[in-house]
Amino acid sequence: MTTDDLSGTGLLLARLGRIGRRLRQADRAHPWALDATVVGLVFLIFCLPDVVDGGAVDGDAPREFRVLFTGLPVAEILALQAGLVLPLLWRRRKPLMAFGAVAGVFVLQWLLQVALRADVALFITLYSLALHGRLRHLPWACGVAAGAMGLVAVRVSAAMPVWDALFFLLATTTAAVALGLMVRIRRAQLAGLRDRAARLEIERDQRSRLATATERTRVAREMHDIVGHNLAVIITLADAGAYAADIAPARGKETLLMIGDTGRQALSELRRVLGVLREESDGLKNEPELSPQPGIADIDALCAGIRTAGPEVVYRTSGDLDVLDSGVQLTVYRIVQEALTNALKHAGAATRVDLEIAAQDTELTLRVRDTGSSGPTGPPNEEGHGLVGMRERAALYRGTVGAGPVPGGGWSVEATLDLTPRGSAG
Repeated sequence: MTTDDLSGTGLLLARLGRIGRRLRQADRAHPWALDATVVGLVFLIFCLPDVVDGGAVDGDAPREFRVLFTGLPVAEILALQAGLVLPLLWRRRKPLMAFGAVAGVFVLQWLLQVALRADVALFITLYSLALHGRLRHLPWACGVAAGAMGLVAVRVSAAMPVWDALFFLLATTTAAVALGLMVRIRRAQLAGLRDRAARLEIERDQRSRLATATERTRVAREMHDIVGHNLAVIITLADAGAYAADIAPARGKETLLMIGDTGRQALSELRRVLGVLREESDGLKNEPELSPQPGIADIDALCAGIRTAGPEVVYRTSGDLDVLDSGVQLTVYRIVQEALTNALKHAGAATRVDLEIAAQDTELTLRVRDTGSSGPTGPPNEEGHGLVGMRERAALYRGTVGAGPVPGGGWSVEATLDLTPRGSAG
């Protein structure tokens, strides 16, 4: 088969698919139209010849048939045909009722020794019952159809052997049932595929929304850490500078320079976060030229910035911290940053802050404790976004964060991170 033949076959299948979709859409919009069309076609193809012939058996038929079956008046033929064909109008909505009506007329007709081409309606209703009806009704319908076929086989026994006639009739009945079941199974498979595709689309949208929400939480946490910390330092420095402007102008100038450095640092970190967002939203593949994420090595500079605002910060470490991966170091840095910012905001510039970071085996412990102030003590009782953010960061490494007042005044933040690699034994 050539490429042209394959392309022609593909175009034909595509065209047939479009025609099938249009027919299904039209059927859903006007369901009675298809049923009426089926009734009209059955009447034209199978009923009209019997009406024209006056119910007489075809002259080309064997002599035995012409003796067994005699013609009927046109009115009686039309009545029997109506009983066979009209139930096809509700064959899809009430298939069992349609089959029962047709089967009753079919048996009556053959008891009267009348042969009509409209008997094809029995096979149509049996097909419709297998396709649209309840499957528990199908064995009973098949039994009734087999009995009706036995009656027909007995009636035509003078012209052909009973078993030959019965085999042909039962084979036709089986074909009608098998065709209905095949179409039913195919439709169920297509419905299952459509349902699965719809579920997958819903799951994809849910994953997308979940990823968006996670990304928003991460960005909000980063923005809170950056803006909250640097603004707290800037505000404290600005207050100190305003106080020193009249008493020690040189000190006031130094404070203004510190404010500028802190603001530039905050702006640089904001550009880093927003730059990554812009790269992701634009779909660019090039890596943005940005400074690396802060780590434990940057905590010294963080403590120095806090010291310029007034508090005394004592920083101690133990263990090999430089070998920790960048994610753990960023988490430690952000927790320390948030804890120092809270100490600066709530304990004031006259407090002492003790910061300890210890790494031992598979666990990292972080403690930040301030001595409080003579004014209102500590952070408010309700948890703010800062403590929630610290706990979310620690949870990424199966860690915990606890915070609360200490005896004698002050506030303490303690965090524990699990350094065990994910997926390792134990």
